[in-house]
Amino acid sequence: MTNQIEKLDAWEVRDLEDERTYKIEVEKCSELGNKSQPGLRIKYFIGGSMYYCVYEPHIGEKLAYDAKKSGGSLVRADKSWLKHDDLWLRNSLVVDGDKLKARVEVKVRSKDEPVMKEYELPFSF
Repeated sequence: MTNQIEKLDAWEVRDLEDERTYKIEVEKCSELGNKSQPGLRIKYFIGGSMYYCVYEPHIGEKLAYDAKKSGGSLVRADKSWLKHDDLWLRNSLVVDGDKLKARVEVKVRSKDEPVMKEYELPFSF
């Protein structure tokens, strides 16, 4: 069976300081990771480059454990772009009861607050 990909969301944040646009795409996939299980793939485009942040059950179980230990939310520093204090993109796993959510936050210099969206993950533990 081939991987079935469904686009859930696409959005962008424009920074008026330097006229850059940060684009985010969120996809639900039927097969991700080494075990080909359902998950979420977040693609973000920064300065002509594309990066991925993947949430699938194999890595998700460890992330959920770490998030619970840290109080319910875990920033994925390895999958985030933390350029400056006032310019960054942050991917986090949020544990909300028995639900798991992926949170994407984009902060640009020309906005006082980050733009944030959350997406429910298609698995739980």
